Amino acid sequence: MSRPLTAQELHYLAMNIVGKDLERKGYEFIAVNSKLKKHPQFVCVDKENTTYFVIVKATEISKYETLYDVVWMETFKAHARKQNAKVLYASVGLGNINDESKPPGLNEEYLLQYDGLQALDVALN
Repeated sequence: MSRPLTAQELHYLAMNIVGKDLERKGYEFIAVNSKLKKHPQFVCVDKENTTYFVIVKATEISKYETLYDVVWMETFKAHARKQNAKVLYASVGLGNINDESKPPGLNEEYLLQYDGLQALDVALN
């Protein structure tokens, strides 16, 4: 039996999933930050050269929508406004194939709950 993934390894896995999604959608990466709890994880541009700050959060599998810290996010959205950037949020639920409440094991299959990128309106607040 392999060991459970660490928080940093779960973060890397979530970033990999989101990064592939961004590539498929045609975003071009300007910067990548893979450190845990450092935001944004991706700075990218679309075909119209609009800048996006992408926040990735690795979570447990859940039947509920994964929420973020609203107060912190308002601060981050204010930063994005100053940089003339838009914000995308990606929650990636990861679970052990045998028990979804546990993290996946190293080099093992895993459960994935990913509903895609969520655009957060930075102009509203």
